[in-house]
Amino acid sequence: MESMVEVRGLSKTFDGSTYILKDIDLSIARNEVVAILGPSGTGKSTLLRCLNYLCEPTAGSVRVGAVTVDAARHMGSEVRALRRQSAMVFQSYNLFKNKTAKENVMEALVTVQRKPRAEAEAIALRLLEKVGMLDRKDFYPAKMSGGQQQRVGIARALAVSPNVLLFDEPTSALDPELVGEVLNTIRQLAEEGTSTMLLVTHEIRFARSVASRVLFMDGGHIAADGTPEQIIDSPENPRLRQFLNFVSK
Repeated sequence: MESMVEVRGLSKTFDGSTYILKDIDLSIARNEVVAILGPSGTGKSTLLRCLNYLCEPTAGSVRVGAVTVDAARHMGSEVRALRRQSAMVFQSYNLFKNKTAKENVMEALVTVQRKPRAEAEAIALRLLEKVGMLDRKDFYPAKMSGGQQQRVGIARALAVSPNVLLFDEPTSALDPELVGEVLNTIRQLAEEGTSTMLLVTHEIRFARSVASRVLFMDGGHIAADGTPEQIIDSPENPRLRQFLNFVSK
């Protein structure tokens, strides 16, 4: 099966001695849906951000699609090319406050991809409809709930037709009653089977139902890697069992 993401020897330190990520090797197939679980502070979000160089690795290489960047030697043009391979959905939405839902989705299409405004608007409206937000197309973020803002964020990520969608704990900032609407949108994308997706989440049951593969991170390493049945239903790693017992209480 063709791989969409290849990570080799990836490490990240923040002070030259404390490792947040240490020597990670990872291969993700095209259209694979991968959930990343683990305690807070174990490098899950850092791994995601290293894949598009929002966080620059200390060592190792990252390939997404046809673009490879080596931490030891790379140019800005290579990083920009790597970033164009993926799109991230952030914990805190990161929408432009002075732009409507439609304008937020259009922004990268017009400014980065240089699409005509009419074409960008047509794409934005189609994607807002896809995530159930067409009726809020002219609303500013301040007039939308957290769940609505996050669905606009998902539409914005889809707009640039990325090879990989990165979800960094997309429900962690939401009130409990708003979590479902965002998870349902992500589930719909996963069920379509047309996107490679990496999802950092604490929603264990959701990960169990939506992912084709689950990674468990602990101490900057991938401590367990397997199917949802192997990782969540029948965990062999003692640290993983401890984590699952804790989060299920």
